Amino acid sequence: MSLLGNIVSKILHPFGGGEAEAAPSATTSSSSQTSTPAPTGSAGGSGEPVDVEAVLTGLAEKNPQKLDWRHSIVDLMKLLNLDSGLASRKQLADELHYTGDKEDSASMNIWLHKQVMQKLAENGGKVPDDLKH
Repeated sequence: MSLLGNIVSKILHPFGGGEAEAAPSATTSSSSQTSTPAPTGSAGGSGEPVDVEAVLTGLAEKNPQKLDWRHSIVDLMKLLNLDSGLASRKQLADELHYTGDKEDSASMNIWLHKQVMQKLAENGGKVPDDLKH
């Protein structure tokens, strides 16, 4: 599973319940995904979108570290127990077709966070508007 797929799966399907492959970008295609995937397996199969903010806030409350997942891709990845090192973030940038300078990690990190939030929304997550900017 891709790094983006892991992120989406851990947030939208935190108890298993469904295989979450992130919707492909416009320049890629995978299996039978459509451009508007149904939120299968979300919220216990009720078809309701998963409240991304509630899931991440719940994880943050249980974490001994104070992680700013709302603004930091590094902290978001740490919260999900994923490797947040530069190599992993560059891999995520490749998956999301980042065209900027990967050596400018501050700009890349901001872009990655926005893209991950957008992908969560595209894959059936309820993401607050202030996190999609």
